[in-house]
Amino acid sequence: MRLEGKTAIVTGGAQGFGEGIVRKFVAEGARVLIADLNDAGALAAELPGTTTTRTDVADAASVDAMVGAAMDAWGRIDIVVNNAGTTHLPTPLAEVSEADFDRVFAVNCKSIYLIARAVVPGMQAAGSGVILNVSSTAGLSPRPNLNWYNASKGWVNTATKTMAVELAPSGIRVNALNPVAGETPLLKSFMGEDTPEVRAKFLATIPLGRFSTAQDMGNAACFLCSDEASMITGTLMEVDGGRCI
Repeated sequence: MRLEGKTAIVTGGAQGFGEGIVRKFVAEGARVLIADLNDAGALAAELPGTTTTRTDVADAASVDAMVGAAMDAWGRIDIVVNNAGTTHLPTPLAEVSEADFDRVFAVNCKSIYLIARAVVPGMQAAGSGVILNVSSTAGLSPRPNLNWYNASKGWVNTATKTMAVELAPSGIRVNALNPVAGETPLLKSFMGEDTPEVRAKFLATIPLGRFSTAQDMGNAACFLCSDEASMITGTLMEVDGGRCI
C-alpha cells in the first residue's frame, strides 16, 4: 500500500502503459482518475476507487475540465502521470506532414504545459505533489525516421529537468520514465509494420531481449510517485532493458 491515501490522475490510462500504471496505483492504495480519449468505463468498473473522464490532453478546456473533476471528487491532486502520447509513422524527416508534426507536439509536449498550468498552483498551495512524465528512449537514443517523435521526447526530458528545478522549493517532485517500445497500441506505429522479422530486428537492440510491459511501467511509476522516492527529482529513469547503454 505504498500509495495509500494518495490521489492520482493518469492520462492515456485506458490502455497500454497507462493501464498498467492505473492498475499498479490502485493495487497500492491510490484513488485514480483515468483520463483518456478512449472509453475507460470497463476498466473503471473493474477497479474500485477509479473514475474516468474523456480528455483531450492537447485541449486547454478539456484539461481544465479533467482537473476540475479531480478537485471536485477529492479536493486535492497528489500525483499526475502525463502518460498520453502519440507518434508519426517511420518516415524520412522531410516527408512528415505538418499535420502529423503538430499532432505529435500537441499531444506529447503541449499537454504537459497545459496540465502543469492547471495542477501546479494547487500543489504549490499544498506544499507537495508529484508529476511523472512518460518520455521514451527515443528522446535519449534516437532512431532514424522517427525524427520529430524523437525530438518531442527530448523536449519531455528537458522539460522534466527544468520543472524539477523550478518546483523543488515548493515540495513538488518531477521525474520521467524513458521506456523502450512495448506491447501497446503504438508498437506497430513505431516499427512501421508488425512482422516476426521486424520484431526480431527491433528486439536485437534490447540487451534483455524483450519489450517493456505495462507491468514494468506500473512498477517504475509506483516507486517514483511514492514516498520511497522522496529524494528523487529531475531523474530520467530508463525502463528499457539496456537499450540506451
